[in-house]
Amino acid sequence: MIKDPWDPYWSRKAHGRHVLTSIEVTATNHCNLRCEHCAVGDLLTTVREQHLDVEMVIDQLAQIPTLETFSITGGEPTYSVETLRTFVIPLLKYAKKRNLSTQINTNATLPVDRYKALLPFVDVIHISYNYLDVVDFHEIAFDKNKHPVNRAVAQRLYQTMNENVAELAQLGAFVSAESIITERTANKLGAINRRLAQMGVQRHEIHPLYPSDFARFMRLLSLDELRLCITRLLDERASHVWMLFGTLPFFWCSDVPEDRALLERLTASPNVTVRNDPDGRNRLNINGISGEMVVQDFNSLEPLGFVQREGIMQAFEAWQASQSFTKYNCYCPEAMCTGPNLIVADTYYRGVEFQTRRAVMTKGG
Repeated sequence: MIKDPWDPYWSRKAHGRHVLTSIEVTATNHCNLRCEHCAVGDLLTTVREQHLDVEMVIDQLAQIPTLETFSITGGEPTYSVETLRTFVIPLLKYAKKRNLSTQINTNATLPVDRYKALLPFVDVIHISYNYLDVVDFHEIAFDKNKHPVNRAVAQRLYQTMNENVAELAQLGAFVSAESIITERTANKLGAINRRLAQMGVQRHEIHPLYPSDFARFMRLLSLDELRLCITRLLDERASHVWMLFGTLPFFWCSDVPEDRALLERLTASPNVTVRNDPDGRNRLNINGISGEMVVQDFNSLEPLGFVQREGIMQAFEAWQASQSFTKYNCYCPEAMCTGPNLIVADTYYRGVEFQTRRAVMTKGG
């Protein structure tokens, strides 16, 4: 069994409750793309940013005894060389010195030397990849751009991204590519997976679309459509590539036989894992510009406070005492499941009491 350090199941099992094992820092709200599905699109800006004092952030991280994983996200964290040098790399250096598992989320479209500078400190280079050709890239990556983008510009970025991914993989980097299940990608995911395999990507993450920021304007697939899409993907994928499904709206406590049949197939498929949702379980996000601490992806919730004022542990404890946390704080060791996060429940399971449900069919292992 692949043990995914970002999965909250493992820390829940070890500690008997959810503890703070994962921190994600938003390094910038700048980005050179405006993707149609961006979950933080409303935060993207062109305004000059002033980052938090990096030593203050490190001091706060040092006060989390249970910390196991650390991620950098954005925006595009490599957008500014100055941000990379003075904020991103010092945080990643601290995390590696502490032996944390590390990840950076990037679109990989910028000069490759920026990514090479990160290799000594990053375990996972996590990219977004939802394209089969430059037409897909042009339409998806610039859908929310305020001004039309020339196809030649998109072509250069698309080519750079593909070349960067292949080069980084060849250098031994663990590249993980995330694809979002949308109307546009649903029937292309198998082909996208095989393309990524050819480029040397070692893990392919699959996440359904949820109505956050830019994505709130897009049509969500029904549970039936998602089931069919995932089944087709399992039929068409390159089986030697690790496939990780995240934020899945399917649970072993479902009374729908097709849901359990899909989970059984996922469990039986080689190199396939399903990640329990870290958001709201074992992870908080810190905005590196404002200092706001949020439960990532729960955009309807107010910030939990500011890292420079309340502190991370205080914010996490307050979150765990809130009704939004306790409502879905369920745990089923038989199914290795920690239940839905709030955005999954609000999207597909409003009114369902998960804490009263039990797994109908359990997984092996």
